[in-house]
Amino acid sequence: MTALKEYQRLEATALWRPEPDAQRREVILSMGDATLTVSDVSGRALSHWSMAAVVRANKGRSPALYHPDGDPGETLELAEDESTMIDAIDRVLRDIERRRPKPGKLRLRMIIGVAALVAAGILLWLPGALLDHAERVVPRAKRVEIGQALLGQITRVSGRPCGTTESARPLRHLAARVLGEARRGDLVVLNDGLRDTAHLPGGIILLSSDLLEDYEDPDVAAGYILAESLRAKQSDPLGDLLRHAGLWSSLKLLTTGSLPRGTLESYAEVLLTRPQVPVPLDALLEGFAKIELRSSPYAYARDITGESVLPLVEGDPRAAEGSVPVLSDADWVRLQGICGG
Repeated sequence: MTALKEYQRLEATALWRPEPDAQRREVILSMGDATLTVSDVSGRALSHWSMAAVVRANKGRSPALYHPDGDPGETLELAEDESTMIDAIDRVLRDIERRRPKPGKLRLRMIIGVAALVAAGILLWLPGALLDHAERVVPRAKRVEIGQALLGQITRVSGRPCGTTESARPLRHLAARVLGEARRGDLVVLNDGLRDTAHLPGGIILLSSDLLEDYEDPDVAAGYILAESLRAKQSDPLGDLLRHAGLWSSLKLLTTGSLPRGTLESYAEVLLTRPQVPVPLDALLEGFAKIELRSSPYAYARDITGESVLPLVEGDPRAAEGSVPVLSDADWVRLQGICGG
């Protein structure tokens, strides 16, 4: 479930309390494609809320009070004069509720499906069949929620995502240039713990700050983002997580709609350390051609000698005319300082 188009990129001032005993602090609240982003005044992201899991605690009263479903200790307070944001959130929540399957019917359908699979569990194909079933039935809103929860576990190791007021817009422009306008909020930059890129359920792509800071050409970072987006299309990101988690985590997701915290913790470590799955050469070159981007800067960033990436250099679809600009020089400089460097 995504926010209505007229409300995307809406911002407001709010009071955020991360936990019951914490002091409220003034923050900037931004409505994105499928999330509410809580940022400090410098633009650094503090928390991400999936729109599908937001609850209003005091309908019809002011100030408006919201919290994540199942976690009333973390709250967002919007004053009456932020009526545009309040109306936007409430309208999206009503839209989500209207489209959401009735709990009883959905639960019954899941139970029947799981029961049928368990009945066939004598056969060796049960784990694979259950995984395939989970990949088919888990909706996008739940995938986004799982991706945000997984990002929370990753940032325990890597630190908070990078962000400054000056770099926020260039980062969105970079995402839109490579991934498309609808995914301008899907890039997250990490300063530590990540070699180059990774992807999460729900569409988030993680990008190492080294790819911004160590290269003068934005085509390098754009190439890595493109390659990661193609890698995510090769194998369902949720399926990758469930294959790591095992049978019982898949069953828990299907029956309760959630994954054990330990599953997310262990998979977060795997994501940061596992080798990258290669993307087929034809798919890579086709992707570079589609977004009018040179492949050779990306190739030489992978291997400065060019020997192991020669097909990417020789097959560069934009070798003659060059790339359609990724970012302006000023925006690229701003983005290179996203982690405060």
